[in-house]
This record gives sequence, C-alpha cells and structure tokens, in this order.
Amino acid sequence: MKSTHLLAALSLAVLLLGTSMSATAGEGHDHGDAAPAAAGTALPRFAAVSETFELVGVLDGKQVTLYLDRFADNAPVRGAKIEFEIAGAKFNAQAHGDDAYEIVLKQAPKPGVLPITATVTAGTEVDLLAGELDLHEAPHAEEAAHEHSWKEYAGWAVGGLAALAVLVLGGRRLMAARQPQAGGAAWGSRTFRADWCALA
Repeated sequence: MKSTHLLAALSLAVLLLGTSMSATAGEGHDHGDAAPAAAGTALPRFAAVSETFELVGVLDGKQVTLYLDRFADNAPVRGAKIEFEIAGAKFNAQAHGDDAYEIVLKQAPKPGVLPITATVTAGTEVDLLAGELDLHEAPHAEEAAHEHSWKEYAGWAVGGLAALAVLVLGGRRLMAARQPQAGGAAWGSRTFRADWCALA
C-alpha cells in the first residue's frame, strides 16, 4: 500500500515538473506577450533656443520632426521657413500637420554628438538657432538583460515543490522500512536475555 502511495506521488511530481519545464521553455524564452525592452525608451531629441524662438526636434530613424515655438509665450509658430543643417548636411523643413515641421534625412545618423543649426524665417523675423544632438549607440540584442516573466518563476516554484515532495515521501518510506528492523532487533535482544537468565 505504501509503495502505491509512493508511486502516485512520484508520478504527480514528474507530471508537475514536466509541466513547469514546458511552460518555461515555451513561454519563457520567446517571452509571449511581453513588450520588448526598447519599447519604453524615448526617441532622441534636441533643443535649440534663441531670444525669439525655441526649436525642438525628435529623431525617429531618418525622420526628424521639428516643433517651433515663440520663446516668450510658447505659442507655436506656423508657416515659417526653416533651413536645417545637421552634421554638415542641409535640408529645408516641410510643414507637417498644424504645428510641426518635418525633414527626411538621407540616412539615419551614426552615434555621436552632432552639431545642429537652423535658420528660421517667420514673416519679417529671421533668427539663427544652434544646438546639438547627442546620439548613443543602442545596446546589442545579445547584451540586453534577460527579463524573466512571472510564469517562469511560477514554473520554477512548482518544480521545486515537486522535488521537495519526492524527497519527503522518499524519506518517510525509508524511515518506515527501517522501523520493523529496529523493532525486530529489540525483540531479539530481549529474547536472548530471557534465555540467558533461564539458563543461569
């Protein structure tokens, strides 16, 4: 009867351990619905300010989106002409939507600190703005930190509990097997003493 319980416990432990391992192998390595690590990083941006205007740019690959505001009240400047220069290459910004401008570079800039200048013409006002775009090299995919999902931790916990259950049941089985032998030895010693006393 005890061997039947032990076999059942071992079967359950193997089943739980196999389920946890398949969960970690299947969902832990492809990360399922987990968002990529780079999803939360902000796009590179720069700012160039003068006494009249404030120019903010956002780089997304080869596309640069520019936002031009008045420095005094932060009001957007519409219909301006912006001659934009980045790392020695010159571009004319085009209107993009209601209050933005856009430039498409020939290629995505390489990492480094890139000088930026913009000549802004808004009506009779002409101003020169300067700034810098600081680009850092993105980490390689293999160097990115591996993040574990809660399913992986749950799988490891279930596997650990299953192994613990096997150890406990195995220990009980071993102790149960040793008890009759110890009892038999005690009975034998008592019988030996009784026989020795009778002979004496």
